[in-house]
Amino acid sequence: MSSYEINPSGQPSGSVVWITGLSGAGKTTIACELVRRLRMQGQPVVMLDGDVLRELMGVADANVHNHGRDLRLALAMRYAQLCQMLAEQGLIVVIATISLFREVHTWNRANLPGYFEVYIKVPLEELRRRDPKGIYRRFDAGELTHVAGLDLPIDEPEAADWIVEFDSERTVTALAADLSQILSLRK
Repeated sequence: MSSYEINPSGQPSGSVVWITGLSGAGKTTIACELVRRLRMQGQPVVMLDGDVLRELMGVADANVHNHGRDLRLALAMRYAQLCQMLAEQGLIVVIATISLFREVHTWNRANLPGYFEVYIKVPLEELRRRDPKGIYRRFDAGELTHVAGLDLPIDEPEAADWIVEFDSERTVTALAADLSQILSLRK
């Protein structure tokens, strides 16, 4: 169903592209390129980014109180509900967020229209090398705790629609082109 078709309730149907992976995996970079491509096609798209959403919701400061499992899970569920609301209005929602919780993935599959899950899987050594926000360096220095994939356990997606394994030769542009192609074939 394209984003312009009407679902049985008479409302426009959108979709949600949920891009997940650990910090530094390239979620936001790929999401931005995908959104750019969709907008060039005239698609009604909105991008949500976990870092921006945390700031908007007043929990951007990294500390034990707002980066533990319980609050991260609660935030991920808020993100999912926001995606649902936007998609039900006929928008394509592209969200880049860690949110690696089985409960969220399960809820998303059951509740988000046109749900498509992308898992950017990058080895920890490469994430540490990239470390764009200094998260891994600060963790290693003992300045930061509750880092997803390190001292905060994650749930890798069990049924991701597309798993992107790390390949140093693949560019963001190529990944976004592949994703755009896959999404167009689903309509």
